[in-house]
Amino acid sequence: MKTALITGCSSGYGLETARYFHAQGWNVVATMRSPREDLLPRSQRLSVVALDVTRPDSIAAALEAAGPIDVLVNNAGIGVVGAFEATPMATVREVFETNTFGVMAMTQAVLPQFRARRSGVVVNVTSSVTLARMPLAAAYTASKAAIEGFTGSLAFELEAFDVLVKLVEPGYGPTTAFTQNGGARMQGLIPEAYAPFAERVFAGFAQPGAVTTEADVAQTVWRAANDATGQLRFPAGADALALAQSR
Repeated sequence: MKTALITGCSSGYGLETARYFHAQGWNVVATMRSPREDLLPRSQRLSVVALDVTRPDSIAAALEAAGPIDVLVNNAGIGVVGAFEATPMATVREVFETNTFGVMAMTQAVLPQFRARRSGVVVNVTSSVTLARMPLAAAYTASKAAIEGFTGSLAFELEAFDVLVKLVEPGYGPTTAFTQNGGARMQGLIPEAYAPFAERVFAGFAQPGAVTTEADVAQTVWRAANDATGQLRFPAGADALALAQSR
């Protein structure tokens, strides 16, 4: 029976992915900064573990608690929406610490066991902002685009050890807590000069066409984790699929 460690499982895509892998009969290590046992089914095949991907000591403790794993799903992330001109560099660095350096640190921590065993899969969850230009998302896009480049290069260098690295690119998920979780971080990031432009952008967000659901992402992560075809990128959600096909 295989084991997946999934980061960022307190809500949204991570929570649904943990549920989905468990439903497929896998062992699941669901990690969260503030663990909540009530979010997931009680099961001998599922454990909830504390993890802050920005802290090396937390990463080490979580991996020790998890034991050997077969798949790492780097899903944990934070968002920021606003005019880049008004975005403090401290906020940009905060976003990169989780979305970019946290992913890299988690990956680096599991590679020794994957390489020694000559098996293992790393699935990095990015975003459809890497598939097309998105307004008011410059810092967030940069943090995710960095992981796209990182993943492609890493996949190439790990081929010799039979370790696979995949990208899952979710679209816009209005039912997730993305905006709610980043509310405080996004305060004051629309200066008056940008207000007319931002109003048009937010009006578009309020009336989306195709969107991405939590189930879309969970199922796509599952496909990526079990893929043996050599495919690197897996768009998730109708909107992300449309963007990927139009490139």
